[in-house]
Amino acid sequence: MPAQATPVQATPVEAAPVAAAQGFGRRFGIGAALDRRWPDLRQLLPTAPEALASLLRTIVVALFILTFVMQPFLIPSESMERTLLVGDFLLFNKQAVAPAGAIGRLILPYREVRRGDIVVFHHPSPPLLVKRVVAIPGDRLRIENGRVFIDGAPLSQPYAYFAPASGVARGNFPAKIYTDPAVDPDWWREMQSLTHDGELTIPAGEYFVLGDNRENSDDSRYWGFVPRDAIVATPVIIYFSLRRVPGADPAKGADDRLGHGTDFADKVAGFARWGRIFRVVH
Repeated sequence: MPAQATPVQATPVEAAPVAAAQGFGRRFGIGAALDRRWPDLRQLLPTAPEALASLLRTIVVALFILTFVMQPFLIPSESMERTLLVGDFLLFNKQAVAPAGAIGRLILPYREVRRGDIVVFHHPSPPLLVKRVVAIPGDRLRIENGRVFIDGAPLSQPYAYFAPASGVARGNFPAKIYTDPAVDPDWWREMQSLTHDGELTIPAGEYFVLGDNRENSDDSRYWGFVPRDAIVATPVIIYFSLRRVPGADPAKGADDRLGHGTDFADKVAGFARWGRIFRVVH
């Protein structure tokens, strides 16, 4: 009598991915085609619990990164043009310059805030600001005709942008006479006590910050120093940038083509500043 083949029964562990693959194939009518093209594919497909576990792991890692390492921000104002433009979406490193504890400093890549750093810091209004550090504790600062001097020497600042002023000209600091109503009165009194021979001395634990768009930025010239404990992050990269007319530079108004394209290609090209995507911030 000829031998008869005995069907092999799949174990429960093996049956689950097979059943999932069969359901997928029946739903989309591609089961037979998949079998012919990739006969072992069904055995490789994850089960529903495995797929859910993988998704949960991804979510946990993403939440950890956003909470402790990186965080996205949108630039809403012109004060940092042309380094950062209105509509730029940034990823900020929350560990590099954030206040470090005794243990965290040993295991995480903390570093001190340096002159020239762009930093994110807590502020009464708005609650978070982005500016550039131009003077650190112990520096003697003065600004003449827009040029920053530290300890009597001019500071190299290729990032500085001097657009037409929207209000009182801001080229000299510290001022000898209180003439600008935008200056906080308490800051004015503190400034006078720290100014000697036309230079402002930066106290310990404090930082002096300016916007790169010098004539259109509310910064340390108007409300004072930034405490070290208030600095929480530094920008790393621009991951997206929406087009918007930068009010501080009217000549670039034609650059905003959103909604004015005559065809789909124009609208796509005008939707974002594609050349700024993945640009490193410095």
